[in-house]
Amino acid sequence: MSHFYDLERIDSKELVRGVMLQAVWGEKVMLSRVDISPGAEVPLHDHPHEQAGTLLEGVMEMTIGDETRELGPGDSYVIPGGVQHSARAIGGRVIVLDIFSPPREEYK
Repeated sequence: MSHFYDLERIDSKELVRGVMLQAVWGEKVMLSRVDISPGAEVPLHDHPHEQAGTLLEGVMEMTIGDETRELGPGDSYVIPGGVQHSARAIGGRVIVLDIFSPPREEYK
């Protein structure tokens, strides 16, 4: 079993229209690259997993609980499990690096 991965060689999974995910995982953590097409949106949702992320490219509007912010490259966030959140690309393509703990079975 290899411990090294090239995200460019990992198949993408479409989460919702215009939102693609590539993921690698271990026993307790999952790393995912999320590519959001211009104007695409991750609808309001929640899950029991803790999620943290950093915006790598583009600008997006993100809502966590009752707070909404516009994020740019280098901005980061932490979403506790069970808290509703959403994201929307603004003006162009967005690339996000997300981390989940524990790993999300539906993304494997």
